[in-house]
Amino acid sequence: MVLTRSHKKFSLGLTISLGHLCIVKKFSVSLLLLCIVLLLAMIDKEMRSKAKGLVRPLITKPVQPLSSHMHLFLLCLLFLSALFITLSEAVCNLQDRESLMWFSGNVSSSVSPLNWNLSIDCCSWEGITCDGSSDSHVTMISLPFRGLSGTLASSVQNIHSLSHLDLSHNRLSGPLPPGFFSTLDQLMVLNLSYNSFNGELPLEQAFGDGSNRFFQVHTIDLSSNLLQGEILSNSIAIQGAINLISFNVSNNSFTGPIPSFICRSSPQLSKLDFTYNDFSGHISQELGRCLRLTVLQAGFNNLSGEIPSEIYNLSELEQLFLPANQLTGKIDNNITQLRKLTLLELYSNHLEGEIPMDIGNLSSLRSLQLHINNITGTVPLSLANCTNLVKLNLRVNRLGGSLTELDFSQLQSLRVLDLGNNSFTGELPDKIFSCKSLIAIRFAGNKLTGQMSPQVLELESLSYMSFSDNKLTNITGALSILQGCRELSTLIMAKNFYDETVPSKEDFLAPDGFPKLRIFGVGGCRLKGEIPAWLINLKKVEAMDLSMNRFVGSIPGWLGTLPDLFYLDLSDNLLTGELPKEIFQLRALMSQKAYDATEKNYLELPVFLKPTNVTTNQQYNQLSSFPPTIYMRRNNLTGSIPVEVGQLKVLHILELHSNNLSGSIPYELSNLTNIERLDLSNNYLSGRIPWSLTSLSFMSYFNVANNSLEGPIPRGGQFDTFLKAYFEGNPLLCGGVLLTSCTPDTTTGNDELNRTFLVGIAIGYFISFISILVVRPWWV
Repeated sequence: MVLTRSHKKFSLGLTISLGHLCIVKKFSVSLLLLCIVLLLAMIDKEMRSKAKGLVRPLITKPVQPLSSHMHLFLLCLLFLSALFITLSEAVCNLQDRESLMWFSGNVSSSVSPLNWNLSIDCCSWEGITCDGSSDSHVTMISLPFRGLSGTLASSVQNIHSLSHLDLSHNRLSGPLPPGFFSTLDQLMVLNLSYNSFNGELPLEQAFGDGSNRFFQVHTIDLSSNLLQGEILSNSIAIQGAINLISFNVSNNSFTGPIPSFICRSSPQLSKLDFTYNDFSGHISQELGRCLRLTVLQAGFNNLSGEIPSEIYNLSELEQLFLPANQLTGKIDNNITQLRKLTLLELYSNHLEGEIPMDIGNLSSLRSLQLHINNITGTVPLSLANCTNLVKLNLRVNRLGGSLTELDFSQLQSLRVLDLGNNSFTGELPDKIFSCKSLIAIRFAGNKLTGQMSPQVLELESLSYMSFSDNKLTNITGALSILQGCRELSTLIMAKNFYDETVPSKEDFLAPDGFPKLRIFGVGGCRLKGEIPAWLINLKKVEAMDLSMNRFVGSIPGWLGTLPDLFYLDLSDNLLTGELPKEIFQLRALMSQKAYDATEKNYLELPVFLKPTNVTTNQQYNQLSSFPPTIYMRRNNLTGSIPVEVGQLKVLHILELHSNNLSGSIPYELSNLTNIERLDLSNNYLSGRIPWSLTSLSFMSYFNVANNSLEGPIPRGGQFDTFLKAYFEGNPLLCGGVLLTSCTPDTTTGNDELNRTFLVGIAIGYFISFISILVVRPWWV
């Protein structure tokens, strides 16, 4: 090891401090002995001078007060005794102290630095614990959440009595020291989670005779680091960890198979967590040897094959978490033998077959998530016996049949129910509305019929409801009922109520109707009439989808008064008239502060969007929040684009294409500094493209095709990345990707002054905003 200046300083300070402690201790002992001798001499003198008085009865003579010399002597004696007792306490082991100083020399923190005082015993340092032995060996280092950066010094391996090492939730990096466990054979708890350690796990050496070493460790947590490579049989002493109970390597980059030997070498294992890595291959049947296993988590890897039947022999298993892999085969009926299961999550795999008919035997289940598979059949009636269920998600499978026979009334703990995108038929089962704890329901993408039941009002905590893409009728009745759901924040009704007329009068909505509604979607219903006037009373609405209907008339200016609205979709209607200036005065789109103040944590379930771009190979896109957006494409809007559009500095997406807009492209669009997608194509716009638009460094899509624009296409910035098709259909445009030369007359004019905005190809070139590039016809 190379000594740095800081290490030499620590070492020198360590030697001096220990030397001082020894000298002071010896000196105090000498003083104490001297005081004792003086005390004996003074007592002897006092006794000789008062020998006669001492033979008298004590009761006949008052006790004489101590002399001033005696007072001073006793105070001195008391002080020296206390000093002696303090110094006689064991000082921490010299080698352990030096190892700690080497460790502190390798780390630093601007958040909570290690203020270890060299002048005091290291057993008193923050985060350090020692045993009760005569030379006080260090047994625990506990320094989580300290913001420590640097590396893990190999000197820690010299603290041979260390049994507990917790450096979690810091910023430590670099590889783990070679032979990390070889010398720390007393270590019982190792927690290095939530750091940036990298490289492969260190290999451990066997004894000289080739036999394996044995270690006391029972908890290893290396989760949330940057570790990689395979976990081999001689990695970090797993092979000799016979007492290992918990092993967590989640959220790293490990590859290869899940170690099959781990249950042979550590039969006491209770928790195994391999999630969020790159493990591949089959799940080993050897995991069936861990008969005490309560938690098995290996989701979000590349595991393939079937779930081995040996897993179903783990009678103590409480959590089986294997989602987002490539698992195939059926869900074996023997899984119902795992009577202690509280969590069964196998979603996002390629599982097929039916849900086991005896699934109700798993009466302790709290979370059953089998969504995004190829599961067929019906929902077993025995599921009603899982009375502890809190979350049930069977979305995106091939389940069918009626739901009316399932007794949902027994599921009184159920909070989240997602049966979307299957083939369920019949009416909405009324018994669902007896699940009093429900906060989120999704039936979207099925074949349900009938009307909304008033019993939904019994769900007093209901916050999220989506039944889009079904065959429900009577939108007036549905809205009349649902506005009484006091906690409802998300209501998606798209692709129902075909060709009905939506109630439009402002007084349709009760004064206390939809008091907390933030997301409202009725897209794709082919609804008739004008944009309902009662929408003005949705004072908390943030996202509104009225697209793909047959709304007529003009866009009401009062939409611009909704204080929190930042996502508005009016596309694919029959709207006429000019763009109201008030729309471009939406407070949440004008001020970043106002936008940030909007509530974005109300989605108990994510919203899924069906893409129209089949080349994405995605069935659905998931949104946990909405981008600031205005869609008004494919209407019959006329007039010019108001200059007030430049006030929407928070806006990410603006689509006005396929209308009858005229006039010039307003220069004020260059104020939309956050714009990522701007589509003005298929209108009657004229004039030149403002050069100032080249300053929009986040704009990854700009389309003005099929207008009457003229002059040169601006150069620089994102304009150097746009496709030729985005400018075609404008006969008088020239330059740029059109590869047509511009005459001198077309390269002069007032717009030429805007060349100062050229900023080069900006970072927006690298932006991939899939949720923008995929046009969304409706929500589910």
